[in-house]
Amino acid sequence: MARKKLHHYEFSAKADNVIEAGKSLYTEVKGQWNKLYFNNENPIVVELACGKGEYTVGLGKVFPDKNFIGMDIKGDRIARGSFMATEQNLRNVAFLRAGIQYSNEFFDKDELSEIWLIHPDPQVRDRDENKRLTNPDFLNRYAHYLHKDGLFCLKTDSTFLYDYSLETISQSGRFQILEHTDDLYTSHLLDEHFGVKTHYESIFTAKGHTIKYIKAQLL
Repeated sequence: MARKKLHHYEFSAKADNVIEAGKSLYTEVKGQWNKLYFNNENPIVVELACGKGEYTVGLGKVFPDKNFIGMDIKGDRIARGSFMATEQNLRNVAFLRAGIQYSNEFFDKDELSEIWLIHPDPQVRDRDENKRLTNPDFLNRYAHYLHKDGLFCLKTDSTFLYDYSLETISQSGRFQILEHTDDLYTSHLLDEHFGVKTHYESIFTAKGHTIKYIKAQLL
């Protein structure tokens, strides 16, 4: 293992804002995030597949009256988000190191107010549809975690995933699409993103890709 990556894993192991296997909260926090970690009753926002945590940290800074959880399986990525949140003293930001397929072990019914997906892998091959994070099975999970009128938001550079998600969300029977755009940067919806960009989004836009966005609400 590269020394830099090993350092990131060691950082996560010691960081109070990282929940991962081997720490007590890892098996206790389901349905108890506000009580056991955040120590308040503020709304909880989860970013799935959060990568390096730029979005989780960015929104956590904009909204101190909300609690943010970035979830990703990659420990070295989680460590970077954890470090940024620590440096900025953001006590309303936490990171969960776990695979999204195990999300039922960490979030309870009606526990979340918003779920965000920021540039997930579009999984374009037909045989990988079960891995797409907006397939019907995942949408049903999100509907279970969100409280009434909770929001599900997707941001992607992939036209394929955008079109697929518009279809699956519309047909789910669980959500209504409030707004969507195939070019976020020329849309009034850009204001909802508060200038927060991930590293990859900066690369995508520099190459001329348009950013797509869907905002849906639980019925």
